[in-house]
Amino acid sequence: MSTSVRVHAEEAGAAHPGYVVRPATRSDVDGARSVMLDTVYGDLRSGYVPRWHADIIDPEGVYLAPPRHTLLVAEYEGEVVATAGVRSHGPAHPPNPRWLAERYPSGSTAQLCRVYVRAEHRRRGLARRLVADLLDFAAADGGYRAAYLHTDPSVPGAEPFWRSLGRVVCDERELPGGGQGIVHFELPMPAV
Repeated sequence: MSTSVRVHAEEAGAAHPGYVVRPATRSDVDGARSVMLDTVYGDLRSGYVPRWHADIIDPEGVYLAPPRHTLLVAEYEGEVVATAGVRSHGPAHPPNPRWLAERYPSGSTAQLCRVYVRAEHRRRGLARRLVADLLDFAAADGGYRAAYLHTDPSVPGAEPFWRSLGRVVCDERELPGGGQGIVHFELPMPAV
């Protein structure tokens, strides 16, 4: 765990008593999976789709084992209430546009994913804190050149949240045929 993650975890606890933001451990896997599955079934309304959500079934193998990946959790009264991950995979082509996959290649792209907060814990700054910690993790790695993510703009609040943190690099709704209808973002990497 980097020093910056520790500092942010302490700040989150001070700003919102009872919350602890920290890297996930093996004992957090079931709680993290629950937050993720509840989100894909509730907020995203897609349900579990193996080709999109395989990491949800194996968060330990995807996020905890690889050294350049991480999964952060926000805990409240001993329960995981939010998640956020980084993995070293850029967007794949297909289904994403070829130029996007070339701009954000796997290995040098920190893809932010599974930034999910249970509904009853939203509006407390947890997602912003988790994203700041993910970006610190990616910057400290030294091998990432860019931080990338995509979001479904039909999820209430998702698009404005990400627009407040990064810049749109591709809005598929503006592509001929609308693509998948998702919005792709790049977030600024903090200086190390």
